Amino acid sequence: MATETGTQAIDRAADLLVAVVESPRPLGVSELSVRTDLPKSTTSRLVGALERSGLVQRAGDRRVSPGPVLLAFAHRDGGATLVELAAPMLRALAELSGETINLGVPTPLGVEHLAQEESRHFVGGTNWVGRRVPYEHTANGKVLWAFASDRPHDGAAIRAKGYAVAVDELEQGLAAVAAPVLGADGVAIAALSISAPTFRLPPRRVTELVPELLRQAALLSERLGHHNDDTQGAA
Repeated sequence: MATETGTQAIDRAADLLVAVVESPRPLGVSELSVRTDLPKSTTSRLVGALERSGLVQRAGDRRVSPGPVLLAFAHRDGGATLVELAAPMLRALAELSGETINLGVPTPLGVEHLAQEESRHFVGGTNWVGRRVPYEHTANGKVLWAFASDRPHDGAAIRAKGYAVAVDELEQGLAAVAAPVLGADGVAIAALSISAPTFRLPPRRVTELVPELLRQAALLSERLGHHNDDTQGAA
């Protein structure tokens, strides 16, 4: 009986995951319950389990969308993963700026860094890959919130510019600027960021780097199926 129950739970979780992946937009628990013909309580419990595994994630409105585990590997172009697709963009920004470049994706616990190009400087060189940082105190977190599926009201200014800046917020002496990587639906899949000590990334330097940051983020967005320029601002 235990084996049957375990198998049934796996089948139900798989059905939920397929429904989330195949939907063109994030779904509420009630919608998922109807689509999979499962009780709402069962649906909520299974969504929680999938969320803890990083297979799905919930935005501020609690709607369910594919999670960071899927986002890291599911966006493919000729067999390339998101990290592989982003590699030329990271290298281009690193060569231009000389600073640390990161690719981050949203998770329930914060922004997780998937890939990095190192700074050419000794000061400020930190390996962020595998680390999570809070949304509210980081540039990449701010753009991921601003370009999320539910698009919070306080992200309007960031959406208008197309990028976000964080100075002395995550850590004293650290500055960063980030732009969103958008999917076909205009929702942020990831974020590209440039970070450096504040003395190397003052406002004037941010202004110099933003056009190329936006260009590289747009190039990666295009490879992921995004072709509507209206959702990103101009520098």
